[in-house]
Amino acid sequence: MEKKRVMVLGATGSIGESAFRVLDCYRDRFEVAALVARNNAARLAEQAVSLGAAAAIATDPEAAEELRRMLEPDIRCGSSLDEAKELVNSCDVVLCAIVGTAGLDIVLEAIRQGRTVALASKEILVMAGAMVEKALQANPEAKLVPVDSEHSAIFQCLAGRDRSEVKNLVLTASGGAFRDCNVEELENKKLSDALRHPTWKMGLKVTVDSATLMNKALELIEARWLFDFPADNLKVVLHPQSVVHSMVEMIDGSLLAQLSVPDMRFAIQYALSWPERWSGEGRLPRLNWEDGVNLTFKLPDRKRFPALDFAYDVIRRGGIFPAVLNAANEEAVAAFSRDEIKFTGIWRTVGTVLENTVAAPADSLEAVLEADAEARIRAREVLKKLKCQG
Repeated sequence: MEKKRVMVLGATGSIGESAFRVLDCYRDRFEVAALVARNNAARLAEQAVSLGAAAAIATDPEAAEELRRMLEPDIRCGSSLDEAKELVNSCDVVLCAIVGTAGLDIVLEAIRQGRTVALASKEILVMAGAMVEKALQANPEAKLVPVDSEHSAIFQCLAGRDRSEVKNLVLTASGGAFRDCNVEELENKKLSDALRHPTWKMGLKVTVDSATLMNKALELIEARWLFDFPADNLKVVLHPQSVVHSMVEMIDGSLLAQLSVPDMRFAIQYALSWPERWSGEGRLPRLNWEDGVNLTFKLPDRKRFPALDFAYDVIRRGGIFPAVLNAANEEAVAAFSRDEIKFTGIWRTVGTVLENTVAAPADSLEAVLEADAEARIRAREVLKKLKCQG
């Protein structure tokens, strides 16, 4: 079997570490063309040596110098995303797990070259979904395979299905740390509370987003671009066990679901092996049916958690609104993490910024980045007022 050549953007983050474990298990099927991270030079060097990577790139200048001192000359060392972009032509699959839109240029280059993009970075589609869609239409040889467990589940359930058979896409949500809290309790929750996710171990930003359900809001926007379904046909249900990763509702009322132990390696392995499905025997955990598997579902309380309504609104309005939502949320989460605002101030900030945004098309990267920058300025103004209010 010819080995697949893989590049991992965000190699030392949580998705990157899970990808490392998958690549490590399938050394006979993968070659690592490049590993890219920002500033964790020590871990990046360990990964590169262990996997026999052809190149390792640290985009922070000091980390890049440190990386050069750690690696032997047979591994190419780089210090910029431009260098990573140059290596796309030596890859079959580009796994993008960089937070933000830093990986967008590389994703677009991979699509232009007809590669497979395994996408884990939410912001790529949230902010620039129209650009990615246009690039994919221009080169049908390129493929976009989702890495989020929810979108991977839908991707798998839709395989081989005629679009006319499908009524709704149903994203499942764990509900985060505060799924059972009332409004009064939410007002006084702190960062340490928000980070106690009951199921997944993730980074700070995505864990707080899970607590506000903003993570699910961003996933709704992603689903719109990944699967081309309108807002009215995108649904969310709370599923605390995180075993059913998402579902597809058919026109006859049947539901197709993808289930597994909550472990990101399932979605990563499938994205890297696609269109094939490889055995996970001895590599991936199995559901223990002997102990019983209890599955519960309920609709989210959108009055307590308004993030979903924000998502439906920006999907319908289109243009720059998804980018504005993302930018305002990032600023608000950062302020909450610094204990400058209350937990509920995250929603207040996002809602206020969206209300004061004038519609404009997101027809270029420049337009998206300008909307992002302006939204951040407005969000900081709102946050100053909230901080003063205490």
